[in-house]
Amino acid sequence: MSDSKHPELHVNEEPRNDFIDTAVGFAVFFVVLFAIAIGATVIQVMTK
Repeated sequence: MSDSKHPELHVNEEPRNDFIDTAVGFAVFFVVLFAIAIGATVIQVMTK
């Protein structure tokens, strides 16, 4: 069972949902960039 030549024999101890992980990563990145854009817009409007 611990033979490294046969990875298909290894039990996946922590099943992950890769799609949800990727979607959450994109969503967080989008929110961060959106917050930066809103902040930059507010600063630009206030300095005019």
